[in-house]
Amino acid sequence: MSRKKAIPTLSEVAKRAGVGTSTVSRVINGGHRVDPVTLARVRRVIDSLGYVPNLAARILKGYRTRTMGLVIPSIADPFFSGCAEAIQAVAHANDSLLIVVTTQNDPRTEIENVDVLRRHRVDGLIIAPANSQNEALRQTLEALSIPVVAIDRPVASSSVTSVLANNFCGAKLATQHLLDHGYKRIMCLTGESTLYTIRERISGYQKTVEAAGLKSMLDTSVKDYKSTEYAIETSLSSSDPPDAIFSTKNSTTIYAFEALQHFKVPIPGRVALLGYDDFELASTLRPSISVIEQPIEEIGRLAAESLFAQMLEIPQGKRRATPARRRQIQLETRLVARSSCGCSPRLPEAAESQ
Repeated sequence: MSRKKAIPTLSEVAKRAGVGTSTVSRVINGGHRVDPVTLARVRRVIDSLGYVPNLAARILKGYRTRTMGLVIPSIADPFFSGCAEAIQAVAHANDSLLIVVTTQNDPRTEIENVDVLRRHRVDGLIIAPANSQNEALRQTLEALSIPVVAIDRPVASSSVTSVLANNFCGAKLATQHLLDHGYKRIMCLTGESTLYTIRERISGYQKTVEAAGLKSMLDTSVKDYKSTEYAIETSLSSSDPPDAIFSTKNSTTIYAFEALQHFKVPIPGRVALLGYDDFELASTLRPSISVIEQPIEEIGRLAAESLFAQMLEIPQGKRRATPARRRQIQLETRLVARSSCGCSPRLPEAAESQ
């Protein structure tokens, strides 16, 4: 039976390279204050021996684990999966592993997941809060000794930096576009109205229709296809049916499209449709679906870059002593005008929100 090959040690690397163990440690931790010739020689020895630092020992000494946590509601949601892809790219470029956990927007699960990541000693955390106003979450995040960045939704009354789209202006842009087409009875179809993003979109919609002197037609009952179908059927049979629908989430847009098709309602002939968030096949459906598009990749990238910038401010072997100053990075959305709102898809598709 062949004997297992011994795992190379840091001392063995130092001996083979003709340097001290402290020099090898500096090379492993980025090569700062190491002569370039020595740096190259030590790295060649590390590669030839196949040396891998003892992660457990490094963690005990307070060094970075080269891992970061991402807490999101779901990986099935195209918005959050897109953010995760962008965050993963930045993590990879910084030689770090991304650990993703999901909450299904449950505050209790969210705090449990944050605690699990804390015990795994992640170097930093990116989170999409289930409830921006959750005091227990705020206290939990503020107590962490690592940098935290929020995406899509801020953490209210906290020092946590957030990166999100301007949901209020995006909804205003959508509603105003429908008004410009001449629609007077614009129904806002939504659910999960306690979420920060949805509240902002509802507010943008309401302010815009009220500014036009029209009545708000808000339905917050949507949970799934059946509830969407019921909401649309009820509104269409009323004495004042909508002539346009603004849906605040891509899944709701899909449900609304399917329900209108089921009831054989011409789009946009009888009811126009404009949704928040683009989705796969939106441009290939008939009619193609007009949407507000969020800069998903940019949100994820900026969140990860902000997190790594904060992490680099903390020396190796140290933990954050005081909270960082809060910043809110708010990005603009785009109107992608297709056929379902009454536009010709041959017209220019994009208009930025103001």
